[in-house]
Amino acid sequence: MSKVAVFGAGSWGTAFSIVLADAGNDVTIWARREEVAESINERRENEEYLPGIELPPAVAATHDVEKAAHDADVVIFATPSQTFRGNLTEWAPYLAGDAVLVSLMKGVELGTLNRMSEVIAQVTDAGPERIAVISGPNLAKEIARREPAASVVACADEDVARMIQDRVHAPAFRPYTSVDVLGCELGGAYKNVVGLAVGMAVGLGFGDNTTASVITRGLAETARLATRLGANPLTLMGLAGLGDLVATCSSPLSRNRTFGEKLGQGMTTDAIIASTRQVAEGAKSCASLRALAERTGVDAPIAQYVDDVVAGRITVEQMMDQTLARETKAESD
Repeated sequence: MSKVAVFGAGSWGTAFSIVLADAGNDVTIWARREEVAESINERRENEEYLPGIELPPAVAATHDVEKAAHDADVVIFATPSQTFRGNLTEWAPYLAGDAVLVSLMKGVELGTLNRMSEVIAQVTDAGPERIAVISGPNLAKEIARREPAASVVACADEDVARMIQDRVHAPAFRPYTSVDVLGCELGGAYKNVVGLAVGMAVGLGFGDNTTASVITRGLAETARLATRLGANPLTLMGLAGLGDLVATCSSPLSRNRTFGEKLGQGMTTDAIIASTRQVAEGAKSCASLRALAERTGVDAPIAQYVDDVVAGRITVEQMMDQTLARETKAESD
């Protein structure tokens, strides 16, 4: 069996470990807290993040970074994007110099406006042929229950993308390949912001007309920014774009939609964050994506208004009023 290290024992890292084990890999999860690693090893369950899901025998966990990385030729990262740079700086000395480094994260770093693949390159000095991302409509609980799903493995080196594809192809998980790393990452990050906006609409009591409108205009906004930065437009119509967007905006399992619903119901950002251990990436990346769009000269009203709501500068009701009051235009503009 091939050894894969997964850094991150939250719901997504744990769920993806099941995929890796089902695909024939020997998996070691690094957990930030020792009690989570003990739960996985002793009870074959991540009781805190995926209760009730039995983990395969090929999955083990540790709190020891060196032990997790030892002999791993593929290293998967599944941690919150805003703490990733600091974590990776600590982990990097233990990673094999030829290991392929794979991001499951869907965020844009505050301040630097870097995508996670760029953070990996900067911290580890790995070339683009050693950096990959996996993105698609992959809600952790459904993946953990082995419900059929598909995703995209993107790497600048197509041969490496195919290698990772083989390593994660499991009976219930169908991966496709791409060389458009930028498009996959921006699609994954932006859908979280749109998911927040859809959740706000649901929290206000609006129905399918409203949510469908937000989803569609959110996709247009995503495509404007991604293609301006060099992404392939077809990527945004695929699993890492439209597919991920639909899942995030439609499912009550989505952290970002749920976060948005609570905002729409009147809760503050601080109160929502205090009520859960789960991270809604869009609540941070909305500011990053807004700044990236402004730097690029792209009109991004959804990112702008969501950022304002999350920061407490406007209410959800004001966001809806301001959105509808925008100057009319042709849909293709």
